[in-house]
Amino acid sequence: MAGGKQSARQKMINLMYLVFIAMIAMNMSKEVLSAFGLMEAKFVESNEATTEKNSALLENLETKAEEKPEDFAVPATKAKQVSIVSDKFFRYIGGLKQDLIKAGDYEIDPKTGQLPFESMDKTDILDEKWFTGDRLTKEGEAVIAEIEKYKKEILAILGTDVKYKKAIESFNRRFSIEPEKNADGKQIEWLDHHYKGYPAIASYTKLTAMQNDVKVTEANMFNLFLGNTLDAAVSLNKYQAIVLADKSAFFAGEKFSGRVVIGKYANVTPSKLVVQGSEVDIANAIDSTGAAKLDFNVGNVGSHEIEGKFTFLEDGKPLEIPIKANYVVVPRPNSATISADKMNVVYRGVANPMTISFAGVPDNKVSASGSGLKKSSKAGAYTMVPTSGREVTINVSATLDDGSKASDKKTFRIKDIPTPSGQLAGKSGSFKLPRNNVEIGTIGAVLEDFDFDLPLTVTGFKMKVPGQPSVTVSGNKLSGQAKAALRKAKRGADIQIFEIRSRSNGPKIKPAAPIIIELSN
Repeated sequence: MAGGKQSARQKMINLMYLVFIAMIAMNMSKEVLSAFGLMEAKFVESNEATTEKNSALLENLETKAEEKPEDFAVPATKAKQVSIVSDKFFRYIGGLKQDLIKAGDYEIDPKTGQLPFESMDKTDILDEKWFTGDRLTKEGEAVIAEIEKYKKEILAILGTDVKYKKAIESFNRRFSIEPEKNADGKQIEWLDHHYKGYPAIASYTKLTAMQNDVKVTEANMFNLFLGNTLDAAVSLNKYQAIVLADKSAFFAGEKFSGRVVIGKYANVTPSKLVVQGSEVDIANAIDSTGAAKLDFNVGNVGSHEIEGKFTFLEDGKPLEIPIKANYVVVPRPNSATISADKMNVVYRGVANPMTISFAGVPDNKVSASGSGLKKSSKAGAYTMVPTSGREVTINVSATLDDGSKASDKKTFRIKDIPTPSGQLAGKSGSFKLPRNNVEIGTIGAVLEDFDFDLPLTVTGFKMKVPGQPSVTVSGNKLSGQAKAALRKAKRGADIQIFEIRSRSNGPKIKPAAPIIIELSN
């Protein structure tokens, strides 16, 4: 329609075409906006109906929990938790919808009770609130954070129960906020893909659809909790993990060998039980789970085998199931294992980690005492903070399986924290440095070859420049007076840093060894 010289009539015709096309586009736009409005109304209606059904399901669960707490107490509790977090997230989305209406200055028609769908064509409301260029605003990030929070809370309620695996997968798909591909195949962030550039009514409807997802999630979870007991026959909670070790005792440094199987204990009384060649009294040996109790002398130190067989009656015929296992007899413990984790001495004023155990005795039956000794939360772990004296003795006692007592003790030497070394630019002792490096450098104190992590902070030092009086400095850098004295020093002069004082987060520290710096310029 453009190009070349056109008559006034042709120009008028072209203009009419443009107006006609624009009118068609406007009509189509209104139809689309109205369609979103109809979808919005359907979602609202569905949410109201689902809310009523969910309330009935929750009441049903609470009633069943009172009638059969062993089956429904836990599911009812989970359902209440789901209801609370879902209602909170549902109301949060409702708040987003209200913010959108307020920002667009839209009003509900008092006659129809509906929003002005056909005029809700603005695309800049959420674009300005949630997006800035290719990034999200703080409000946009908050929306994503709330969705993630809701997902995290629901998944925490469900836990890792295998019964909920499919429900968890469905929930994760429903609330996935992973990037999605647009029509051009380009990966677009989830919030950008679903809300950026859309008319206000479309975004409003999508938020209502998310509220519907929340209600559907509630319904699915409540139905799942109500159906828990239906799965009892095939539920894995009727099974146990049974460890079948190749032998019942292993020595330190030896690799464990055995198998782990999933199985159930058969509560079936055998007709006969033989162990180590002797028949066992069935009436006294079989417990309520169908397990047989064994009671025999273990024999001498070393590896031994257990042999025997169960005999059951099946279809009127004896069915024999062999018993075969190993066990190891170890010597009765008579000494404790006491060791300092760092070295054979303990240092005064610091927490020396120690491991204390008694061979063959569990940690809860071992007690240790000594000046400055404290037990940690980990089994066998202790810390010792010696204060005075030159030696400390740790006494250990243990209660053996037969109730008898065993004890032992060990003495450790107490040493003071060694003298730290003064440092500048990572160097200690005597070394060369440019004048500027000395002027701007930081004086440090380091415990060299010390096995503990004990950071030191220099609090002050003295500096001596040849031909100048000593300068006392507070802190770990040269003061103005010290810098002035340094500038008077000649090239090749030896600058002494001494009486380097420091502090730690624990014991008192001796002054660090001095450093001597030869000025290289």
